[in-house]
Amino acid sequence: MADPSSYRPKPGEIPDTPGVYRFRDEHRRVIYVGKAKSLRQRLANYFQDLASLHPRTRTMVTTAASVEWTVVSTEVEALQLEYSWIKEYDPRFNVKYRDDKSYPYLAVTMNEEFPRVQVMRGHKRKGVRYFGPYGHAWAIRDTVDLLLRVFPVRTCSAGVFKNAARTGRPCLLGYIGKCSAPCVDRVSADEHRDLAEEFCDFMAGRTGTYIRRLEQQMADAAEEMEYERAARLRDDIGALRKAMEKSAVVLADATDADLIAVAEDELEAAVQIFHVRGGRVRGQRGWVTDKVEEITTGALVEHALQQLYGEEKGDAVPKEVLVPALPEPVEPVQEWLAERRGSAVSLRIPQRGDKKALMETVQRNALQALALHKTKRASDLTTRSRALEEIAEALDLDSAPLRIECYDISHLQGDDVVASMVVFEDGLQRKSEYRRFQIKGFAGQDDVRSMHEVISRRFKRYLAEKEKTGEWVDDASQTDLKDASGNDIPAVSGTGPKGSSGNSLGASENGLKDDDGRPKKFAYPPQLVVVDGGQPQVAAAKRALDELGIDDIAVCGLAKRLEEVWLPDDEDPVVLPRSSEGLYLLQRVRDEAHRFAITYQRTKRAQRFRSSPLDDVPGLGDTRKQALLKHFGSLKKLRSATIDQICEVPGIGRKTAETIAVALAQAAPAAPAVNTATGEIMDEEEPGTTGSGGDPVTAGAPDERRGQET
Repeated sequence: MADPSSYRPKPGEIPDTPGVYRFRDEHRRVIYVGKAKSLRQRLANYFQDLASLHPRTRTMVTTAASVEWTVVSTEVEALQLEYSWIKEYDPRFNVKYRDDKSYPYLAVTMNEEFPRVQVMRGHKRKGVRYFGPYGHAWAIRDTVDLLLRVFPVRTCSAGVFKNAARTGRPCLLGYIGKCSAPCVDRVSADEHRDLAEEFCDFMAGRTGTYIRRLEQQMADAAEEMEYERAARLRDDIGALRKAMEKSAVVLADATDADLIAVAEDELEAAVQIFHVRGGRVRGQRGWVTDKVEEITTGALVEHALQQLYGEEKGDAVPKEVLVPALPEPVEPVQEWLAERRGSAVSLRIPQRGDKKALMETVQRNALQALALHKTKRASDLTTRSRALEEIAEALDLDSAPLRIECYDISHLQGDDVVASMVVFEDGLQRKSEYRRFQIKGFAGQDDVRSMHEVISRRFKRYLAEKEKTGEWVDDASQTDLKDASGNDIPAVSGTGPKGSSGNSLGASENGLKDDDGRPKKFAYPPQLVVVDGGQPQVAAAKRALDELGIDDIAVCGLAKRLEEVWLPDDEDPVVLPRSSEGLYLLQRVRDEAHRFAITYQRTKRAQRFRSSPLDDVPGLGDTRKQALLKHFGSLKKLRSATIDQICEVPGIGRKTAETIAVALAQAAPAAPAVNTATGEIMDEEEPGTTGSGGDPVTAGAPDERRGQET
């Protein structure tokens, strides 16, 4: 625990101007970002008597080891810079609204030749029109199903669209009239785009004009005694009105506005947002946040506005934003919103009428969301805290292990030996810091030796990061440092405490982007290292740390057979009760490491099985491999083709064709398939996906892809 007075700037050093400040911890990681109209007055609040500070503010200032600031010209610039740094550094003590789901949007891909209507989540893409967000994906599909009768826009995937164009037969929706079937040229690309534009206009709230036009067309058809056409138009109008009924009119003046409500207590706050377009509620979302410091409702609203509109531009920012309390001061926020929209934005508190009544509805939703969150969160938070305390007590640690790293080795009979590193912080997964290793020091099966190699490589990288940032590294740990590939890591000129050498300090300030606070691969040490295995694996991990001179990181192993916890140099294991929350947490950490390792090992094995003779052709990339396989259909047909026939493929010259022919001739063909029931040799063509031109192998589930290979 740091003493804030040890890094408190002198009063004369802090400028009395607008700016943004950053608190960093002992590892130079940014832990808090804030803005101020007067940096001098704002920072002075953090260096009061600790007893007078909010409990979480007190935790932040005692965790920090330094503070720095950047002066800007205006409060609007401070607001923009604060938002950028919060997004970039992800400080642990800043107000961050969290949610357990990604809200779905109704999206129209206007950036394609034939726009497609679909459900989309995640980051917004350029050239795509979005409507929502919706609470549930099924609500979008119900709405789209009604509107496709009137606006038969394409909803199929690219694969289905190309297949229909190839066969000349549309999909089922094309046959039942819910798709205009541009895939088989029933409508031109321009006509289909017009349908998509009309669909977007209707979803944007311009419903009255379109329905009146359909009613007039229905009346004209009836007068001309085209009763079938009139009946079809009547049904279209009914479908549109049914879709409109799903979002009732809440503001009679067809207002475009967002309403934001906040429900809070001393520790947490819930925010609810209703998106109103054309007087109808078109979307809803909500967030929950921990209150890191003593913060007003207006400040919570300001953070919510940053979260909501920080990545938006144009019409995505409405003309009117209604809030329960105004930020202080309100002018910079209004100016920032106007810059995002490109025109004036009204930020105000509703006082009377329909808008005030609707705000009360949003407020009730926020109160309900906070109550529901606390019901779910209370047991979870309590359980995690108890689990960490039980682990600390069982392993005789000085404090609860807030960061736990677990390692596991995976292989298949000694082939494709890999390892995984998973990270849990405060008892929760930190998937962005997962890492994967290939065992490079030797071949074959040896879990103990593999564990020693992985632990050594991970913590050599940690010591190397400490050197780069100028932190203290003693002479013993500076020698024989190697990177993940086994290459020597040059020592930084000048050792000793940070700042004792100009070269050492310069390495962190001028040469490294990582010093800005963004996560580095192996920069942060854990309080506890868990290995999957028993006494041999634990001894190997401990030996690796001892060889590097690291003695402040605890090590333990969890053996699968009896779920025993092994400690270094102990002949007997620690047996935690079966009902222990600490044991449950260690099991979850171990199982996650095992899952991540075996997923990577299977991926590497699949990649080896999917290798192709084309991989050995120099200069032949994936695009031309796919072109070859698409042209010939299989490697078998490509192998039997002449050089002249290979040259017919676009992008393949004669010299490349000759190289391909030689490579295929030298490669042994795959063994023929045999029907095990009859013994018959089956003349089965090799599929195009045998080579690397096929579908790519996915490295783990979508939530694992950030685990980097080292």
